[in-house]
Amino acid sequence: MMEFRELGPSGLRVSVITFGAWAIGGWMWGGQDRWDALEAIRTSMDLGITSIDTAPAYGFGSSEEIVGEAIRGKRESVQILTKFGIRWDSTRGQFYFDTMDDSGKPVKLYKYAGRESVLQECENSLRRLNTDYIDLYQIHWPDPSTPIEETMEACARLQEQGKVRAVGVCNYSVDQMKAAEKVVTLASNQIPFSMINREMEEVIPYCLEMRKGVLAYSPLQRGLLTGKIKPGHRFGPGDHRPSSPFFSEENMKKVLIFLDALHPIAREKGATVAQIVISWTIQRQGITVALVGARNKRQAEENAKAHEVKLTDEETAQINSLLGKIDLDL
Repeated sequence: MMEFRELGPSGLRVSVITFGAWAIGGWMWGGQDRWDALEAIRTSMDLGITSIDTAPAYGFGSSEEIVGEAIRGKRESVQILTKFGIRWDSTRGQFYFDTMDDSGKPVKLYKYAGRESVLQECENSLRRLNTDYIDLYQIHWPDPSTPIEETMEACARLQEQGKVRAVGVCNYSVDQMKAAEKVVTLASNQIPFSMINREMEEVIPYCLEMRKGVLAYSPLQRGLLTGKIKPGHRFGPGDHRPSSPFFSEENMKKVLIFLDALHPIAREKGATVAQIVISWTIQRQGITVALVGARNKRQAEENAKAHEVKLTDEETAQINSLLGKIDLDL
């Protein structure tokens, strides 16, 4: 049976493995087949994953639309987690970066979470998701151009209207969380967290103390920790992973040496290396759920069954010892 955990004081319970819908939007992943994406979500739901994390920026609306189609007729049995605060249809706020859509058209992204923008984005997401409420509404990135209080006041209004059940943040520091909580009670903070990327781990003690959920995104480091991506791997057009320092040939070699050392544990458990990585993540103190993406049915099946893999204290200590020996050039 899938395990469920509550996001802070919100009363919102989510599956410990949550479907991460970034890749199915195609953006920064070299495109995506829509049918494969739908099958991945539906397979995940069949295997007990009830929570799906998406965002408007994932494919410029396409990820939310795919999620909305996949959950049709099953809305009350799933939890929808989406975001706001990255605009590609407005030049207000702080410039984020230049990118391209799947057709190759240049697109400029901006971080903006002004009051009216938040309210408008919520309506857009509700329409794409084909629902009348969002379970967890999260600011995607901090917006330096807008006072946090203004952004959170808009979120509080959406809660009052019943359009949002709980409010969360992503990539927020402790001080930013404290500022937000002057206006609204936060359910969670979504942060990048994997075996080899723990740059925001410092927020976890605060979240533990204040009973806030922590959603770990990219726990498989965009596929690198599956062991299936090796030096010389050919990425598709539009896939941004080669630009990440984690995917340099030297770093990939170091990661593969580490993953090879996990094979004995995986064999003992009758599991894949990726399942060991996911299990380690959800057993980590302070991590509430792992957001794990899948681009097809096979990946979805592998991810969903990872919660069945239980690491002993000795195995966890062994893995942590191996991690301490990795020296990545980042």
